[in-house]
Amino acid sequence: MSDINAFIDEQIKNNDVFLFMKGSPDFPQCGFSGQVVQIMSYLGVEYASANVLESDELRDGIKAYTNWPTIPQLYVKGEFVGGCDIIREMFQAGELQTHLTTNGIAVKEAS
Repeated sequence: MSDINAFIDEQIKNNDVFLFMKGSPDFPQCGFSGQVVQIMSYLGVEYASANVLESDELRDGIKAYTNWPTIPQLYVKGEFVGGCDIIREMFQAGELQTHLTTNGIAVKEAS
């Protein structure tokens, strides 16, 4: 399990915004991952991602890493922000945009 923790650490520390999800941003493989991808796309946020469906070790490892039972999981500047429901609620309240810009992440202005 330490190898998977090292991989997770590396991804969230070396990418300003990182999403552990089911599928890929181009082809989300669950509705919850798809919703987070839509929000990130709408905001124009660049992010890296990992598909937890490619590895049982990663899927179990990320849940243990955060002690959070669900996927997707979004990280900003190494900090776990939340899963789909939290991200959606933060987005709707404008809190996600504020959190991103406060951390130096460029967000597209709403048209």
